[in-house]
Amino acid sequence: MHRFEEEFANYVGAPFAIGLSSCTAALHLSLLAAGIGPGDEVVTTPLTFCATANMIVHSGATPLFADVDLATMNLDPAAAAAAVTDRTRALVVVHFAGRPADSIAFSSLASERRLVLIEDAAHAVETVSRNGKVGSTADFTCFSVPATNLATRQGGIVTTMSPERAEFVRVASLHGVSREQVVMPGFRYYMTDIQAAIGLGQLASLEASLQRREAIWSRYVEGLRHLPLTLPTDASPCTVHARHLFTILIDPALSGRSRDNVRDALWAHGIDSRVHSTALHLQPYYAERFNLRRGMFPNAEFISDRALSLPLSAATTDREADTVIRVLDELLS
Repeated sequence: MHRFEEEFANYVGAPFAIGLSSCTAALHLSLLAAGIGPGDEVVTTPLTFCATANMIVHSGATPLFADVDLATMNLDPAAAAAAVTDRTRALVVVHFAGRPADSIAFSSLASERRLVLIEDAAHAVETVSRNGKVGSTADFTCFSVPATNLATRQGGIVTTMSPERAEFVRVASLHGVSREQVVMPGFRYYMTDIQAAIGLGQLASLEASLQRREAIWSRYVEGLRHLPLTLPTDASPCTVHARHLFTILIDPALSGRSRDNVRDALWAHGIDSRVHSTALHLQPYYAERFNLRRGMFPNAEFISDRALSLPLSAATTDREADTVIRVLDELLS
């Protein structure tokens, strides 16, 4: 375990990395280590997996959603700044689909308003932002390592700059036991040695895996650019996109078909396309608990209603990608 944590920390350029059972656990412990609790507010994006906001709720705090940028699908720094109140204690920024969020803007906002900056990097093991390698610039960065990029058969990692916060996370993940004494009511959130060994064997192949996903990404862009759909924007020349999801937007006004209709047609051809981005403020729990409604975050809603992720991994073959392109061409031309 120690070697895996050390090598992952070296890979992202962070002084401390702690292996955990999931990215969800990493988010939860990051919030607790930052002292977030009842009465506090945390600004985040509605365009993310529910775990991002769920862990804010489990910490006892209130999630404050802010709208996203329509092109990048990431949290909009201006919208986030406008959402901050006197009770806001933290920002949870998601690097959606592996595309780097504007880390410089969020670092500045966190510094100006004295907020803890937590990055949800579940999609972003290889991502580099304008502020540097993701994992090395925030107070906490939370990674997921179960599948596409770095696989440990379930698992997560949190990196941090603070030795005190790293120690809190480590002890809390081990049932709160330190030196054979229970010092807090902790959790069973630790990564197993077997998971760490699997991850350690894959660290050396991360860049090769990214290059393969980049090749499939380019194949999709070239093959789909003529169709009436919106392709994902690329990273800027000074950043690195982890290519975790290739997410297209299907607009019925342009294509004559709904996103769900296209998804069902792809499934009928044996193509596993997914909806990864149902906006959280439209989900029953968050809508009812926090009095949220459609119309509050229009960019997130626009994406949520139209987004569809196509198959993308280092194991995706050229032939499989060409099949996806051919079927979409038949559906949308």
